[in-house]
Amino acid sequence: MKRIFVFYMIIATFLSLQAQKPSLNKAYNFYYDKDFVKAKEVIDACAQDEKFSTKAQTWLYKGNIYYFLANEEYSAKQKDEQYRILYPDAPIEAYDAFVKSLEINANAEAMDMFSAKEAIKQLYPLLLVRGVDQLIAKEFSAAKNTLAKGIDSYEMDKPQYPMNGDLYYYYAYALESLGEKDNIILYYQKAIEDGSTNPYVYVRLMEAYQKENKPGKVDEVLAKAKVKLPSDNMSIRLAEIDYLYWKGDSVKASSLLHNIPASSVQNADELVNLANFYIREKEYGMAKDLLVKANKLSPDNFVVLYNLGVCTYSLSERLFDQYNKAAISNPNSAQAREFKEKSDECMNQSARYFEQARVLEPNDKSLLMTLRAIYARQQSPKYDEIDRLIQSLEK
Repeated sequence: MKRIFVFYMIIATFLSLQAQKPSLNKAYNFYYDKDFVKAKEVIDACAQDEKFSTKAQTWLYKGNIYYFLANEEYSAKQKDEQYRILYPDAPIEAYDAFVKSLEINANAEAMDMFSAKEAIKQLYPLLLVRGVDQLIAKEFSAAKNTLAKGIDSYEMDKPQYPMNGDLYYYYAYALESLGEKDNIILYYQKAIEDGSTNPYVYVRLMEAYQKENKPGKVDEVLAKAKVKLPSDNMSIRLAEIDYLYWKGDSVKASSLLHNIPASSVQNADELVNLANFYIREKEYGMAKDLLVKANKLSPDNFVVLYNLGVCTYSLSERLFDQYNKAAISNPNSAQAREFKEKSDECMNQSARYFEQARVLEPNDKSLLMTLRAIYARQQSPKYDEIDRLIQSLEK
């Protein structure tokens, strides 16, 4: 009986070794049956094998398996947002495998599979989706590499599915996020040439030319934006106002600013930008109304809360000046008391907004300095706390 048991153990061990042995045939069979996950497991073993890793066929198989696996997963995700992609880097793996296959043998083929030359130029939509996901996750270096591969794929032939500049835009954005400025303008320009109607392409290109002090180029981009995009596009209107302030034409900038109906702006970022222009014009009441709206759309936003603090502080200072003027003739007049009460209320609001912002950025020195000034005026015991914090930061 013991001998029979040992015999079965030997057979089991033999079968286990056979199952783990790299096999292109087995990988192909799983691929043919559309079981891409099992095909992936087998082809991965082949790719790591000393003998199989030198064969173009191995990498061709791997490219096809990963390509169809990625297609399968991203299609499922498109149908169901809750679907969790298990192999997000499959498009990248497919691209690299096809490149490897081409390096070993550019003419490698397999039945019912794409050749490397055919497949590699079809990968750009999947690489774009993966690259954007990496940007959202703030994996900028990885996104740059993924999108670069997407661009290579896209430019190999006339694309079957035009991307309308998206590949170039997101690649330029990745470069900007990494502080790599050399090719930013080139790729934003490529995005426009590829038919982009994304207003942020034009806005970022305008900003890039402003940084290079090239107003003529900014004018060219702005003119293209006005042709390509709807005349009421808020991003372009705000970018034009910013540009006019930048080049010193504050009269025209102010005129355009006051022609924008505040009720038409619903996006939190655009509300903040619009409010910034009103702050520049020292119209703090209008800026505050816009920022209150932005705060409802984007709560716990440091910039919104900080700027609300700035606006209410400035309104308080203005009202306090009016109180002082009214108090010269009669400090106890109804008008003087009203100015004082409104000034104090604005000052209290300012402190609340700055304290909310401080939760998000506890060591922002500009915020702390203003908050200290508020508490000094209010003769608040909180003055000492803020003062000690500023001194510790200065040390």
